[in-house]
Amino acid sequence: MSSASKPLIVQSDRTLLLDVHAKGAEDVRAAILPFAELEKSPEHIHTYRISPLSLWNAASAGLTPADVVKTLNAYSRYEVPEGITGGFADTMARYGRIRLRAEPPGQSAEAGATAAGAAPGTEKLLLVTEDSAVEKEIAAARTLGNYLTKTEGGFVLKLTDRGTVKQELIKLGWPVEDEAPLREGAALEIGLRDRCVSGQPFILRDYQAEAARSVLGNGGPGTGFGVVVLPCGSGKTIVGMTVMALLKTSTLILSANVAAVHQWIDELLDKTTLTRDQIAEYSGDSKAVAPVTIATYQILTWRPAKGGDFPHFTLFRTHPWGLIIYDEVHLLPAPVFRVTAELQAVRRLGLTATLVREDGAEDAMFSLVGPKRYDVPWKDLERKGWIAEAFCVEVRLDLPGKLKIPYAVAGRREKYRIAAENPRKEEAALELIANHPLDHILVIGQYISQLESIARLLKAPLVTGKTPNAERERIYGAFKKGDLKVMVVSKVANFALDLPDASMAVQISGSFGSRQEEAQRLGRILRPKENKNSYFYTIVSRATVEEDFAANRQKFLAEQGYRYSIQHWTEGKAEAVKESR
Repeated sequence: MSSASKPLIVQSDRTLLLDVHAKGAEDVRAAILPFAELEKSPEHIHTYRISPLSLWNAASAGLTPADVVKTLNAYSRYEVPEGITGGFADTMARYGRIRLRAEPPGQSAEAGATAAGAAPGTEKLLLVTEDSAVEKEIAAARTLGNYLTKTEGGFVLKLTDRGTVKQELIKLGWPVEDEAPLREGAALEIGLRDRCVSGQPFILRDYQAEAARSVLGNGGPGTGFGVVVLPCGSGKTIVGMTVMALLKTSTLILSANVAAVHQWIDELLDKTTLTRDQIAEYSGDSKAVAPVTIATYQILTWRPAKGGDFPHFTLFRTHPWGLIIYDEVHLLPAPVFRVTAELQAVRRLGLTATLVREDGAEDAMFSLVGPKRYDVPWKDLERKGWIAEAFCVEVRLDLPGKLKIPYAVAGRREKYRIAAENPRKEEAALELIANHPLDHILVIGQYISQLESIARLLKAPLVTGKTPNAERERIYGAFKKGDLKVMVVSKVANFALDLPDASMAVQISGSFGSRQEEAQRLGRILRPKENKNSYFYTIVSRATVEEDFAANRQKFLAEQGYRYSIQHWTEGKAEAVKESR
């Protein structure tokens, strides 16, 4: 391959540009994903970025700086800029400079640090480094003073402080290589079926099997935990079930809401050898525990008084779990981060469609759940037919005249709400729905009063967070069976809503500029449908702050490779497409 035809361009700001039309682009993508984060994947040039976190991910997978440099030199169209490769080595060298391992029996007793009543070597770990300067930095860090006790050969810490120490060290720029052993947990016989209970053949897709293997690795130190990033509709739940079948151990699954709990139960019964008595629901409705228990984040973070204890955290500590699955791990609440810090001896799997956290806590996921082990561009799966092709359209409407003065004098937050609840959106939504008589349609919004109004106009059911679970399940069931073609949903549609036949979404309002929300809402319609595309419409008030927030949300779609058009509507009638992106 001549240099001019090579697919990769390496830039001095550590971005990598991949020409997806060049020969060998797929091989190059696979080669750089272990050490570079995908940022944008539009039609022609995909952008990756090499960051400290991505290099630490690579180091945790066993790659060396020489491996990274060799890959870049092999595939770069132009000479790799001077200076950046040395920086790779410096950054990757930080991973493994500090190691965490089981404390040798008796050492804690000699240091006077054994917890009362604990057998030496069973309740303590040892943090070690061979670099004296790093050792002094650790000793001087005030944030670590309450967790570490200096001893011969390193620092002793409680088993339950394992995650907290790792989290504090990564904030200081020191990712810890965690070599301490993992607990096996209670044994559980579980396998995947060849044929679903529903009668359909069950075939594990190649990327699902690869994702599961990437987390478990060779079973040695530093494996058995990590995050898998796959688009909504691509079968992340199946990746989780595959890991369960490989480990054959008692499993705790944490999910976004009760609907997600029931979906996990249905999938486990349909595609694994588990029986109903081996699976339990732990939520606001039920507090049962079984070898496989599915709980909601909401119940785990409930407490009777602000500032008090979280009584349901005992679920983590009093059962012999061998695996914890964090579904929609990008939603992991801060209190669950706290208890996850204690659970570093348990194998952990995070599942998500996007690692974007609006609070910027990606490094916390790295430390507490594990490094990213697997990722694949959305459009790659679309091209292979594993997720549906989606057409994204932004419809822009003017505010009615009577709202223009109230909008002009309102504060910024109130401006957003006025624009989001533009009454003309109802007319536009009805017209869009009328234009798609064969589609199964979700109307999604942020504000309950707005959703109630449009549900009345459509004579369609409305599902919100306050809808009783039994009623919610009944509505979902009618939609799945085809008895219901249109459903109005609030933020409950942002995650864990499994409606395979949904082929169109009309978004009438959202949470400001949340990219995370955009990914989840688009994901609701990405399940592949035979001979049918999917449509994602967003209705926006023209010349308002809502346009600015929509631009941020739509930027996410462009970065995932989705083209979208912008249409200007007047009095509910579509004009010619003015812009497209």
